This record gives sequence, C-alpha cells and structure tokens, in this order.
Amino acid sequence: MASFPDLHFDNEWIVAHRGIKNPVDPFKPYAYVREKERSFSGEIEETGTIFLANKECPFKCLMCDLWRNTTNEKLADGVIPGQIEWAIRKMAGIRHVKLYNSGNFFDKQAIPENDYDEIKTLVSGFKTIIIENHPKLVDLRCVEFNGSIDGDLEVAMGLETVHPDVLSRLNKNMTLDDFRKAVRYLKQHHIRTRAFILLKPPFLTEREGIIWAKRSVDYAFQVGVECCVIIPTRPGNGAVDQLQKTGYYSPPQISSLEEVLEYGIQLRGGRVFADIWDLEFFSRCDNCFPERKERLRHINISQEVAGNVRCTCAA
Repeated sequence: MASFPDLHFDNEWIVAHRGIKNPVDPFKPYAYVREKERSFSGEIEETGTIFLANKECPFKCLMCDLWRNTTNEKLADGVIPGQIEWAIRKMAGIRHVKLYNSGNFFDKQAIPENDYDEIKTLVSGFKTIIIENHPKLVDLRCVEFNGSIDGDLEVAMGLETVHPDVLSRLNKNMTLDDFRKAVRYLKQHHIRTRAFILLKPPFLTEREGIIWAKRSVDYAFQVGVECCVIIPTRPGNGAVDQLQKTGYYSPPQISSLEEVLEYGIQLRGGRVFADIWDLEFFSRCDNCFPERKERLRHINISQEVAGNVRCTCAA
C-alpha cells in the first residue's frame, strides 16, 4: 500500500462489529479433532485437539473469531476437567493433546485455578500437552504446571506479525519485546513454544503479506520458538469483514501460504506448519485445490518440500 492507514481499533469498536455467539454446552468441548502431527522428536503420531468452551478471552484482538464459541460467565470448578475427560474418551490412542480454550490457559476467568490439579492428572499420560496463552500471562504458573505433569508442556502464543504498524493496530495488547521475554522465560525453564503467525493480516497487499509472514517466521526462530504455525487471516468475526468492505483486507491466496510454508521449512529452524482448516475458502480453482491441500498436508507431516502443483489458474 502506498501509505499506511492512520487507523486504530479498541475493544469497543471491535465488539460493536461482532455478530452473535454460537450456543455452547459448558459440559462438553465445542469441538475436538484427532490428526497426525510431526512431534518435536520427529515422530508422526496421533494428536488430539480439544476446543474447550469457557469464558471469553479478555484480550479482544482485531482478527480473532474465537469469541464466537465462548460463554459470558466463568464456569464452575470442575466443568473444564469434565470437558477434557469427555473428549479424551472420544480420542483413544492419541499420544499428544492440545488444550485450546479460545483464549488463555492461565486466565483465571477461563480455567479456574482449582481445576489445575485435576487437569494435570487427566493429561499426565500424554507425551506433549500444548496449551495456548498470551505472552503477558506467561509466569510461574507455566513452570509449576510443567513440573507436575509426566509429559512436556508446550506453550502456543500469537506472535501474529512483526510488522510494527500492523501489530500495533491488532489490539493485541502486546509488543514484540513482550513476546521475546515470554519465549525466553519459558525456554529458561525448558518449556517449548510455538508461534501463531498470520498470513496477510489487514492493511497488507498479497506480496507484503508474504514478506512479513516470512519475517515473522525469522523473528520467531531467532528468539527461540521451536514451532511456527502459519494461519491465513480469515474474515467472519465482524471486524475483519468491516475492513474488507473498506478495502483494508482481502483473503490471502493458497499460493502465498505455500510460499511461506516452503520458506519456513527450508530455514531448518524448527517445525513449521500451515493451518489448512477451512482451506477451501482461499481456493480460486476447483481443479487444483484437492492436490494443493494434499501437498500442504504432506509438507506439514514430512517437513520436507517436494513437488509442485501445476495448473493454469493463478491460485
């Protein structure tokens, strides 16, 4: 873009552009999925992701749509462990588990501290326990939790982008220094981290989106992150849709996701995954989409770049 927009967004503006939340059952996770993922050790093993239903995250990021499956009130003690136990029973045989709670695992309003002991018991049989958390909520609780489980804790945090102007407009309540300090603290206590990186957040052109996603991967590995997940920025949360109407956002192309994933893999700084959930939304060609999706899935698993999809389209 020729000039960067002089726009800033706060909680009030973001909430005002939201739609209606989805109804959730507080006694069950709102979703769960099992899939094969390449682990830190290089093994390809069954991993289960549990999408917990709990109180909405206090950080209202511009691009976030996770609020759609949250409650308005804090849940009673014992409810979250019940969700976890229910989902684990549905996914027998998984070796790693992700506890994704549409916010921050160490947010007391989302997951009561009184539930930690029961959660530790439920997950202690897994090799890796992956939780999501805001860098500003990384503290001694992470260390204590890691020290009282049999498996390894991995903390996933939203880096989003290292573009200074874009990051400041995402209402993330975080600086790059906050992220770096959180990674350093966790690394000092032998806790691995993964970074969520946005591909083409608002205000960037297609090429700028690629460039800044690559720079964000560079930064993540430089500060000590072990795993990066590239997430195409999606509309659907209200705020991003409004920015699309005004020309400040458009969905990225699958070819851009391919380019950033390939770049990250070739750095050999750690694992790099492409988020291929709802990937068809970004497709511009029905002919090559199945092959492109399968190629991305294969790269995610193998962590090797091989082959290309040939098509006359401009996907």
